[in-house]
Amino acid sequence: MKVEQTKKEMKQTPSQTVGPYFAYGLTPEQYLYDFKALAGNEMVDPLKEEDCITISGRVYDGEGELIPDAMIEIWQKEDDKELFGRFGTGTDRENRFVFKTTKPKSFEGQAPCLMVIVFMRGQLIHTYTRMYFEDEESLNKTDEILNQVPADRRSTLMAKKTSSGYTFDIHMQGENETVFFDI
Repeated sequence: MKVEQTKKEMKQTPSQTVGPYFAYGLTPEQYLYDFKALAGNEMVDPLKEEDCITISGRVYDGEGELIPDAMIEIWQKEDDKELFGRFGTGTDRENRFVFKTTKPKSFEGQAPCLMVIVFMRGQLIHTYTRMYFEDEESLNKTDEILNQVPADRRSTLMAKKTSSGYTFDIHMQGENETVFFDI
């Protein structure tokens, strides 16, 4: 007896090299589940809504092609708490990641930055990088970690200010490869 499954019953799971891991626990909207992720892309304190910024970007492979199914997580320290967000690039029509948060402040003598974790097909483990802000020029010059990166590569870690917030593209390989860190 042949049993037919509808699209609603048989949904795609994320691309994976090892696993399985399941979309409904990570980025359910990206895979057309009808409920929200446990961790979202809005890390906003309602009392500080006026201080919010939007950060968006895309993830590219070594050929410069857009990766439509990456998952990006960001972490930042704000005052005495830590903020965490997650977003799948396939959730957005333009295959971007988009976060709404407050701009991080300097902590422990470092320039304001976000910790960024990239998960994507073809990777056995996730990749770490940092997102600094180009308009924090004086603090960026004194950041110990940023200054360990060769000067000609630091631009790959800079979020660029735009009229709608900041943009930060991640290049996994190639000429514009983003600097990644060992943790």
